[in-house]
Amino acid sequence: MLKIHKLTKNFGGLTAVNDVSVTVDEGSITAIIGPNGAGKTTFFNLISGAIQPSSGSVMLNGVEMAGLRADQIAKLGVARTFQTTNLFEQATVLDNLIVGHRLRTRSGFWDVVFNTRRLQQEEKICREKAELALDFVGLSHRADALAADITQEEKKRVAFALALTTDPKILLLDEPAGGVNPEETIGLANLIRKLVQSGKTVCLVEHKMDMIMSLADKILVLHHGQKLAEGTPAEIRQNDAVIEAYLGVEHAEN
Repeated sequence: MLKIHKLTKNFGGLTAVNDVSVTVDEGSITAIIGPNGAGKTTFFNLISGAIQPSSGSVMLNGVEMAGLRADQIAKLGVARTFQTTNLFEQATVLDNLIVGHRLRTRSGFWDVVFNTRRLQQEEKICREKAELALDFVGLSHRADALAADITQEEKKRVAFALALTTDPKILLLDEPAGGVNPEETIGLANLIRKLVQSGKTVCLVEHKMDMIMSLADKILVLHHGQKLAEGTPAEIRQNDAVIEAYLGVEHAEN
């Protein structure tokens, strides 16, 4: 589904991502791990169009995305969440989500001025999409709560829901379990599995190794911006270079 070939990003004299190639299969969970500063977030930023690559190719279902704007990439079906979930704090949870499907609407300034039928129909669709996404992540009961009043774990779920309202093919989840407790981590991992079971493809960056090892179909390990290893969780656990650079012996299998 997603084919990345020799992706490179230079910032002046610093090479943050260096000649990385990987494929993400449709309906799978691919995890990207590595030490702090390994280039994981930059890698996500390149895929999602937040920054442009210095060289290399990023193809989604045969369509080249390298060089496109973030909104163009989102319309192709790539949704992105971030390490820190920033919401409109004084708006309700539902109103935060209604914004998401605007990516797929066509009404503009004059539709608003004249309150056209198209605007009314699109507003109805946006609300329906938001309600469906909220139900999917298990937060229908928090629809009318202010975003400022919900928990960190609930904000993570809202971020998932906001991504879903854009009708994505693939979700890029940047530290989806960051800042939540172990029990909440299990719940978010189950939600990620539910996303894949519903037909989505997931690529995530995460530091919680127990979660990654039980969740991922494939793991890409980055180190100093380069691909150190790629394989199944079992293969990564047994990779001496990965153990030395990142995992430590506690994650190696006997």
